[in-house]
Amino acid sequence: MKKLTLLFLIVGFACQTKQEIDFTTAFEKSNGTETPVYNDVISYYKDLASSYSEISLLEFGETDSGNPLHLVVYNPDGKISKNDIKNSKKNRVLINNGIHPGESDGIDASMMMLRDIVQNDSLQETYKNSLICVIPIYNIGGALNRNSHTRANQNGPKEYGFRGNARNFDLNRDFVKQDTKNAQSFAEIFHAVNPDVFIDNHVSNGADYQYAITHLFTQHNKLGGNLGSYLESEMRPYLERSLGKKKIPITPYVNVWGSTPDKGWSQFMDSPRYSTGYTTLFNTFGMMVETHMLKPYKIRVEQTYELMLSMLDFTEENSEKIKDLRANAANNILKNKTYPIQYKVDRENPSKFNFKGYEGSYIDSKVTSGKRLFYDKSKPFEKEVNYYNNFKTTKEIVIPKAYIIPQGWQNIIDRLKMNNIEFTRFKADTIMNVEVNHIKSFKTLNSPFEGHYLHYNTEITKSFNAVKFSKGDYLIPTNQSGIRYLLETLEAEAVDSFFNWNFFDTILQRKEGFSPYVFEEKAEEFLNQNPLFKAEFENKIETDTSFAKNPRAQLNWIYMQTPHYEPAHMRLPVFKIPF
Repeated sequence: MKKLTLLFLIVGFACQTKQEIDFTTAFEKSNGTETPVYNDVISYYKDLASSYSEISLLEFGETDSGNPLHLVVYNPDGKISKNDIKNSKKNRVLINNGIHPGESDGIDASMMMLRDIVQNDSLQETYKNSLICVIPIYNIGGALNRNSHTRANQNGPKEYGFRGNARNFDLNRDFVKQDTKNAQSFAEIFHAVNPDVFIDNHVSNGADYQYAITHLFTQHNKLGGNLGSYLESEMRPYLERSLGKKKIPITPYVNVWGSTPDKGWSQFMDSPRYSTGYTTLFNTFGMMVETHMLKPYKIRVEQTYELMLSMLDFTEENSEKIKDLRANAANNILKNKTYPIQYKVDRENPSKFNFKGYEGSYIDSKVTSGKRLFYDKSKPFEKEVNYYNNFKTTKEIVIPKAYIIPQGWQNIIDRLKMNNIEFTRFKADTIMNVEVNHIKSFKTLNSPFEGHYLHYNTEITKSFNAVKFSKGDYLIPTNQSGIRYLLETLEAEAVDSFFNWNFFDTILQRKEGFSPYVFEEKAEEFLNQNPLFKAEFENKIETDTSFAKNPRAQLNWIYMQTPHYEPAHMRLPVFKIPF
């Protein structure tokens, strides 16, 4: 009897505690004008997890702020561990919030959404086949750097975090290079979840218009194949129809800067430095939510909430199809034998839709001596515009059977490991015939960009040579789920390749050289012994006037043809085994 009485007391205390916790958010208490501080967000989820068995609060790694990165998981079957998430047969949705903590809409919307699901039997029934995984605040360092001024163009909330993280990185440029602990911990979360669908919540800058919310799906041509077709023909229209039924007008992200959108615009190309560009490297359907900075905070949060529910509805209704497309994506890439790595906007084939905007014009500035762009909200319009959401391939590569990377390039290997890339290591020194790539030309930004001087317009030359590899070097097959990640990072000409992000810059500098007064005799001897090179050298002097006037350049040309010239100069330490 005593045991039974004690059981009643324990159950009664648990129920009383559950009822006493107030899960009304700071957003709701402030009538949609405030967002909570970081510690209050985590405390909220701790309470939610302690009150409801369906909520788990997990920690992954560390961020540059010194705090761990949290993941909140809704699982209708109860508590779940890190290792069990990836193996779940349920729909797996990953939602990221606060990558730019001043854009806090998703932070508040996610808190309310998860609370409402666990407190509502109907919603639990609707999402009974879903694992909903939420990163409460990704940029913790930025969230702790709280202020009311740095979002000069934004209408609420009253206080918010700063865009840069604890090391002043913009985390939405760091996904593929992974300089920050935040990005490294995100990769751990991402691969633990292996989401079918990824949502990243943002607030937009740029033009003014009537919509409070826009969508930015990953570019469908870049996603490619059946995945890209499905996203464009099924997922995007479903979302637009679903929000339309909720009386929430939505438009594609208005990628317009310094001009008016009435003449149309091109879709934003999300290369792998961005969140959706990175997540789709692993065949996850990705989208960004971009609410409009000038609309009231309350409306922005409420519409973000509804959009997330609509995306959850889509994954529930189309679970089998989504998983099938993802499961076959890597094989379909291999079957194509080639892979596109650069694109341009297709200006000849725009999509058209009715856009709801405001008339814009340039009027005299009352501040400066120039003109300013002015949107007249008393003159709304709805008109058909061109949306250039189709892209053409401008460069593609032949997919190799495997890559080989010498073991000394540990910073590359570390990133492959973080992204669950499969590889083996040579058990003995080995000589193999492989494709060798040399950097032919490239350009570099004049100003630093996210801690790098980014290369672009990179071109390579190819050759096939016998190369000696050492015991312990890495052999990386392309026949794996991470094939897209490998192609986008190891192919130097890809936009966000490891070469373009400066990981291989040491190959661009020669380590040995020559003194002209010593090399003169060797140069003369080399030309006399190699008549073909001598003829080419003489022809270059005759046809290239600047070369003819530069004795140092002439000696350098000869030097580069001799065995004295170091083979590692401009040679990428990424070798390819053809199929």
